Amino acid sequence: MSRPAIDPAIVRKFQRRLLRWYRSYGRDLPWRRTRDPYRILVSEVMLQQTQVERVLGYYGKFLRRYPTVDALASARQGEVREAWEGLGYYARAHNLHRAARHLTRRHAGAFPQSFEDVHALPGVGRSTTGALLSFAFHIDTPILDTNVMRLLSRVFMARPSPTRAQTERRLWRLSQAVIPRGKAWIFNQALMDFGALVCTAKRPRCVTCRLADLCRAYPRLSRDRAGRRG
Repeated sequence: MSRPAIDPAIVRKFQRRLLRWYRSYGRDLPWRRTRDPYRILVSEVMLQQTQVERVLGYYGKFLRRYPTVDALASARQGEVREAWEGLGYYARAHNLHRAARHLTRRHAGAFPQSFEDVHALPGVGRSTTGALLSFAFHIDTPILDTNVMRLLSRVFMARPSPTRAQTERRLWRLSQAVIPRGKAWIFNQALMDFGALVCTAKRPRCVTCRLADLCRAYPRLSRDRAGRRG
């Protein structure tokens, strides 16, 4: 994957400030206290299209019922759906169940560590693959969820590309380029949390943002904020 042309000095400042912020303000979430890829997979699938606060009410209960890949793989589909009841988007439960069976049949219940093999799991897209490889195995693999996409585009992109596909390709290259070597496991968490808590979609906290002087979108966002106050 080729790297975009961005100032290395800006990237270093971005890395240092983001990690410093995360050490003080990052969220303490149960799936961040483990390197078990199965537990991380469960959290990542639950978090697809669902807020963190809602997932917190289901994550522990689901794992108590299905504590291992083998336990989930051997369950009946109806039972898995029942354990998922109330969390919504039930195709995710079906895909998670299929992923567990895929792991038991093709990998003897062990998690592979290659991008291709993880990406081949049912319901596991490119960003979820990056999360699994970086969080469980400390492999420098990028992620690009909605929060990360918004943060990177605001800080580094003066304007979007002509098409959405081109913009997304640029963002994937950026996500790879800004990872400090050997630290994707913590840096990807910092990206997600900063996007969720500071660089939010509707009311970004630009006034107190530690990245404001690096951010290409800051002048526009500040004008918009001033306009709302007026």
